[in-house]
Amino acid sequence: MTDAELAARLAAEAGRLLLDVRGSGVFDGKALGKAGDATANQFLCHALRHLRPDDGLLSEEEKDNPARLDKSRVWIVDPVDGTREYGEARADWAVHVALAIDGVATIGAVALPGLDGGMVLRTDQPQALAAMAERPRFLVSRTRPAAEAQAVAAALGGELVPMGSAGAKAMAVVLGHAEVYLHSGGQYEWDSCAPAAVAAAHGLHCSRIDGSPLVYNQADTYMPDLLICRPEWAERVLTETAKHLA
Repeated sequence: MTDAELAARLAAEAGRLLLDVRGSGVFDGKALGKAGDATANQFLCHALRHLRPDDGLLSEEEKDNPARLDKSRVWIVDPVDGTREYGEARADWAVHVALAIDGVATIGAVALPGLDGGMVLRTDQPQALAAMAERPRFLVSRTRPAAEAQAVAAALGGELVPMGSAGAKAMAVVLGHAEVYLHSGGQYEWDSCAPAAVAAAHGLHCSRIDGSPLVYNQADTYMPDLLICRPEWAERVLTETAKHLA
């Protein structure tokens, strides 16, 4: 099984497990989120340690092992991206499984189990991008829309589209439901590694909001900001963002 096939299979299976946990009716609210996180994390980490024992591993739900810093290949996973949305039985949450090679988000899969029928977007099966809207649609947090995204959207005549998890937002750009995901409120490596890998494989622009590269498998896993957008909008978004950061 190739790395890309493994990422997609694990993301899909973790998604099914999460739907089973939610469908059991045993948990709700925050307890459901915790149960889902723990169940999916155990499955993903055990599978990766079994099938790729020589690779490093970084998971949101595992104590960080600094031994990963000496590895060229590091799997970066988020068992439930959007725990709140998962706990609320919404559709805008995701499962992230990615492989960073020498700090680059190279291979990955993002499962969207909450959508009807479920969906897995992956780096080895890129799809053609849909036609763009005339006005750029900017994806923002449901609860904490970033000031920079609001300002840039206004300057470019765009509209804001609230959505849940980071993975759901990034995949909405891949699927043609929006043009720009500009985030400046802080994230961690597991929030963006798989989405960035999948987005890049589909021909989207992926960078920090100052245009610098996204770098993974760092000692400090905090990533302050992220831009995933249609390449046609990248230069204008970066230029306008720079004005608001000055």
